[in-house]
Amino acid sequence: MENELELGMRERKKLRTRKALIGGALRLFHDKGFDETTVAEIAATADISTRTFFSYFDSKDDIVFYDERARLARSLDLLNQRHPGEGIGQLLRRVLEESVFGVADETDYDRAQLIASVPALQARELHLLFDTQRRIAQALHRACPAELDLVDAAATVGALVGAIKLAIAASRGRGDDRQATQEAVRRAADLTLAGLDSLNGARTSTVD
Repeated sequence: MENELELGMRERKKLRTRKALIGGALRLFHDKGFDETTVAEIAATADISTRTFFSYFDSKDDIVFYDERARLARSLDLLNQRHPGEGIGQLLRRVLEESVFGVADETDYDRAQLIASVPALQARELHLLFDTQRRIAQALHRACPAELDLVDAAATVGALVGAIKLAIAASRGRGDDRQATQEAVRRAADLTLAGLDSLNGARTSTVD
């Protein structure tokens, strides 16, 4: 029982340290700039050594994308649990709500602005985004094999992600605040998924 208690305390301490590193890094990136901020400075915000920092993150880039793996894992899990009778558009709406919109926090908008201002982060984002879309398309095809082949699934995911990314860029470009940008993203997703629903409806009518 004592060992379990100690393990629980250690895990909670690690989570607190990780959260402190993320918060400290994002503040420094905002105040000093990404390139100008050092790993040592980030480590100091959580009162740990530079060496210990690398037990949590491989680089300061990783902090910017700290939740990418968790969100992808959640999306794949949701796609693997398609509800009986659930349409493709309904499924994708649920995935977006439970792995993107529903877990969005106050750092998302600031991180998007940061990424847009740092070429190295833009390149990292593109790499991650391509891999994420590929894996989600494969999972969508497995979830809806009768409706979508792999190319259809890839096109669907690409259209949805592309609409969201362009909506973010357009909203940010006209100076929208965080709330307006979030609304623009939801509208872009709704428009894309409405088109998908219409296409699927047309296919069903043709088959009937």
